[in-house]
Amino acid sequence: MKREHIVHFKIISKAGTRQLRGLIYLEENQEPTLQDFEQCLKDCGHDVRIENKEQFIFKAFKPGEEYLIDVLEDYEDPQTRDRHAESLFKTFMKDNNPL
Repeated sequence: MKREHIVHFKIISKAGTRQLRGLIYLEENQEPTLQDFEQCLKDCGHDVRIENKEQFIFKAFKPGEEYLIDVLEDYEDPQTRDRHAESLFKTFMKDNNPL
């Protein structure tokens, strides 16, 4: 059974930097490969070739422009809350309601 894997990537061009997302379908317990990322970027409309294998950086070409794409594999959404950390934090807070 296949599962969805969201790929976060950053486009770095002369015009600035943008963060975008793509989608890869993987088998259970399968990790994405460099080729999976490359195909995802191509499916998103980018003509890419690998620039740095260790850091998952691709060079993309558009007529009249070259730009880099950095795949952010360790991306964490700043809006995601860590409920375990919040729970632990609350145990150290003083109780404002004395008995």
